[in-house]
Amino acid sequence: MKHLLFAPELLSPAGSPDKLRAAILYGADAVYLAGDDFGMRAAAGNFTLDELETAVEYAHEHDVRVHLTLNTLPHSDEYPKLVEFVKAVSGFGIDAVIAADLGVMALVREYMLTSELHISTQASAVSAAACNEWHKLGAKRIVLARELTLDEIKYIRQNTPPELELECFIHGSMCISYSGRCLLSQHFVGRDANRGRCAQPCRWNMSFGASAACGESENGGSDKCDCSKTCAGSAFDLTRGGESDGYEGCAKFELVEEKRPDNRVPVFENDFGTFFLSSKDTCMIEHIPELIDAGISSFKIEGRMKSEYYAAVVTNVYRMAIDAYVRDPDGYRYDPAWLRELESVSHREYATGYYFAKPNEDANTAKTPGYMKEKAYLCRVEEYDKNRGLAWFVQRNKVYADSDVEVISPGKIGRPLHLGRLYDENLTEIPAAPHPYMRFCAQVPFELMPGDIVRAV
Repeated sequence: MKHLLFAPELLSPAGSPDKLRAAILYGADAVYLAGDDFGMRAAAGNFTLDELETAVEYAHEHDVRVHLTLNTLPHSDEYPKLVEFVKAVSGFGIDAVIAADLGVMALVREYMLTSELHISTQASAVSAAACNEWHKLGAKRIVLARELTLDEIKYIRQNTPPELELECFIHGSMCISYSGRCLLSQHFVGRDANRGRCAQPCRWNMSFGASAACGESENGGSDKCDCSKTCAGSAFDLTRGGESDGYEGCAKFELVEEKRPDNRVPVFENDFGTFFLSSKDTCMIEHIPELIDAGISSFKIEGRMKSEYYAAVVTNVYRMAIDAYVRDPDGYRYDPAWLRELESVSHREYATGYYFAKPNEDANTAKTPGYMKEKAYLCRVEEYDKNRGLAWFVQRNKVYADSDVEVISPGKIGRPLHLGRLYDENLTEIPAAPHPYMRFCAQVPFELMPGDIVRAV
């Protein structure tokens, strides 16, 4: 019989106040969020100072911890503003700060004495030795690099102090670069990925081509490069060391994006392969027992840029899976409905990240650059009148009368519901609820709870 020493923390993204409430309602033990500056997702809704203080109060009322991301690598001219920000939030009761920069960590230790220090995945901790040194510097938790296998995580767990917590990404987007330190965005469009402004060029429609310099000698005096054959204009298979269509030996490759043919990225290969092509999304829902048994303290869901619907659905699924295993590890059975539910949100092809494969393997490389579209998030339940069987909703996408939909509740997925007649706030019948955040109501034959989500079938 298995005896679990702990249940892991489920850490969910909170890219805005609405997403924070959704994550908490659907089972997060903790949320991570950012202020308007110094977090790695600048395009997320994020939080003003007032919103941040309110968010911490709301989370604590629901026994949920708040982790503040300060995981950019600030330049010298940013420090005066950073100091003022840290001072401003020091009294909010933030439970932990996620940081990657030693200067930021020093500020946290000086002004936020009650907040735990968590080392960001941006610090690229890939060894027990590195984790132990971070622990000596005051770290309570390490957010491990995403390139680690499960066996490597187990080794780190066995060779670090038990009080040092380990956090791992178990679901969401995966940057193919070293723990997200991507330079492609800066190269193509001048948007710094470390400032949360990543244009995600790894998702663009890229192709390999011969370098513009291929076919020229180093001194420019020949139409031949160092290859055994002329190769300008040919295609190359990098998995075979540059051999394709009879051409061999050329190492001068470039990435070409279909809309930016003149802005090329040189490609350099070594014995470990290439690492910056578009990745599949990580999905570890089928491997909850292995993750828990490995001693991971916190399961992290990526997605501060994703929707409120995403935060609710993904948190809900992993909550159900974790609870099922902790409740009865011997009788635990994976439920295929969990994966089907995760496929209802916007995502790319799913894979298990690097948990069971090294980065030089191509199993995690997406074959298409686009996203699988999520089921339409139609509305959120605001209240339910038991006496009249009347549910009030807040619209998020157009809702039609006489339509079949599904209801998602904490701990429940995919309950069918037929919405018959719809009524506006004046109880006037309407054919549809077309306006964002419009309040409307309908007769519902079973009780709904505030925060329940209604989606298209």
